[in-house]
Amino acid sequence: ALLKAQVRMNIGNQCWVFWGIFLYISVCLGVDYDLDDRTGLGRSFDGIGALSGGGATSRLLVNYAEPYRSQILDYLFKPKFGASLQILKVEIGGDAQTTDGTEPSHMHYEDDENYFRGYEWWLMREAKKRNPNITLIGLPWAFPGWVGNGENWPYSFPDITASYVVSWILGAKQYHDLDIDYVGIWNERHFNNKYIKLLRYTLDKRGLERVKIIASDNLWEPITSVVIADKELQDAVEILGVHYPGTNTVPKALKTGKKLWSSEDYSTFNDNVGGGCWARILNQNYVNGKMTATISWNLVSSYYDDLPFGRDGLMTANEPWSGNYVVESPIWITAHTTQFTEPGWVYLQTVGHFTHGGSYVALTDERGNLTIITETMTHDHSVCIRPPLPPYNVTAQNVTFHLKGTFVSVFFSVCVCVIEGSFSIELDVDEVYTFTTVRNGQRGSYPDPPSSAPFPKSYKDDFDVSGNPYFSEAPNFADQTGVFEYFTNLTDPGPHVSTLRQVVTQRPVTWVADADQTISVIGDYKWHDLMVSCDIYMEAVHTGGVFIAVRVDKGGGVIRSTRGIFFWVYADGTYKVTNDLSGMTVLAEGLSGTRARVWYKLTLTVKGNYASADLNGYPLWKNAVLWEPRHGWVAIGTSSFELAQFDNFAIEALA
Repeated sequence: ALLKAQVRMNIGNQCWVFWGIFLYISVCLGVDYDLDDRTGLGRSFDGIGALSGGGATSRLLVNYAEPYRSQILDYLFKPKFGASLQILKVEIGGDAQTTDGTEPSHMHYEDDENYFRGYEWWLMREAKKRNPNITLIGLPWAFPGWVGNGENWPYSFPDITASYVVSWILGAKQYHDLDIDYVGIWNERHFNNKYIKLLRYTLDKRGLERVKIIASDNLWEPITSVVIADKELQDAVEILGVHYPGTNTVPKALKTGKKLWSSEDYSTFNDNVGGGCWARILNQNYVNGKMTATISWNLVSSYYDDLPFGRDGLMTANEPWSGNYVVESPIWITAHTTQFTEPGWVYLQTVGHFTHGGSYVALTDERGNLTIITETMTHDHSVCIRPPLPPYNVTAQNVTFHLKGTFVSVFFSVCVCVIEGSFSIELDVDEVYTFTTVRNGQRGSYPDPPSSAPFPKSYKDDFDVSGNPYFSEAPNFADQTGVFEYFTNLTDPGPHVSTLRQVVTQRPVTWVADADQTISVIGDYKWHDLMVSCDIYMEAVHTGGVFIAVRVDKGGGVIRSTRGIFFWVYADGTYKVTNDLSGMTVLAEGLSGTRARVWYKLTLTVKGNYASADLNGYPLWKNAVLWEPRHGWVAIGTSSFELAQFDNFAIEALA
């Protein structure tokens, strides 16, 4: 059937006449465009996908209760339902901050392997459950410190780095029955010819010939020139992958004969303008740049809104405490292509730009099916976060498609007037149409989820888990430096047998400027007056230090400059109150009598411009004067990369 779906972004709302409704078109005169396969076909379509990670962008998704978590996953991955994604790319966790948080490594230490940490394994399994043919990609942004052997660089010992990455791929298969299809090389700091060749050698040696390499997950250069000049590297690299190419490629990239992918793109607020951005680049990445796959950063906005790049996912699901989620316009923009094509379909050579603005692509399965996607996104309704978009004009227009070659007698619908292999349509601005012979697409739906609600003002977690927890991290905590995991203390079966433990003991090979302290945030960024308490246990003798904090105002890549009210106790018997994570602005300090390997209860109360704190129920200091910041998250953490434990965490927000 010839089907139609459209988004009228110029009125700020999605206006759908969706699949399953026949579109009656009267033939009228318009600019002519041929769709013809007689001169051959274009490049093979590899799919549309999205990225979980880079970093911690799916953190809150795992904490949703059923049925809402499964509904969100269906909108993302279930074929012929929502976005119907064909590619899932995940971060290979490296214990370091990689945009909105840290993701745990499968090897915190050289002699440590655990293939159940984090949530990416679970996410890949859920994607495969819904779409067994989905393509899986792994990419490291950062690495645990031991990989760099004390340097903030992962390639001084490239054999170690290659073995580390390959172990993740092997673990995916051994423990989760997941076949990883591609592994990426990231990015401007991590492009290394010797490493790429060694990675290819290591993959082959371990029986992973089927796993292909994407390089260099950055710009077209220098990877393109190096691949042309180096035959061994050319053989090692399967895909030239770039980030945010602005729909353009370079002649040298085409000359390589390699597949070209936009291996990270979009990264734009997911309102209707974001949907327009996504619609434009999905078409024009091929029309302008011959890129046959486009991958969105990110998959789903499941991180706190006030972290960097809030709501830059295809949909929003960042309230597990309420169950609320929002299916944003990029989900349905994706569906225009993914529900009516499959990887392995082939683009026609006759694709391009409309005379009066916008673009069109056409794909075939070479077995009689044809799908045409048109977009007429205006400049102001399709601006992406990057790169800058030069001015251009789009106006309403009539277009006539002439179906030639094997498509001359293609059947769309008896309701469509196709005269001698041609049909016409009037295109307004800011519209997306899909014309297809594929008959089984749909706009999937579930009953509305619960209404949005703020984070609970009264919140407790005793980190008590029975046996092995389903996920390694406590609900709603968002690690910003370091990794906080469930821990079972088998040597001390007392009241603190199950705790939350900070486990990173060496500064990672970082992607951004991680803090020198570890920190995990939780709660409502708007909170200003509240009381927080937590039992803490320092494991580092003499040098240990632990804090609880309120009004924490920053996260993500700027975590080093975070401010708030931080209450620290140290294993040397002192305490300190600071206005910043770095500990430079001291509000109060003194003796606490605290030492390592003893449990203490810290309580921090902030109201208006005053803060006070208790140690084991006794006042340690009170009425410290503070002015900024006025609101922010709650946090726990340590004074360095060190082992420490937390238990019986509680929040009572007053305002």
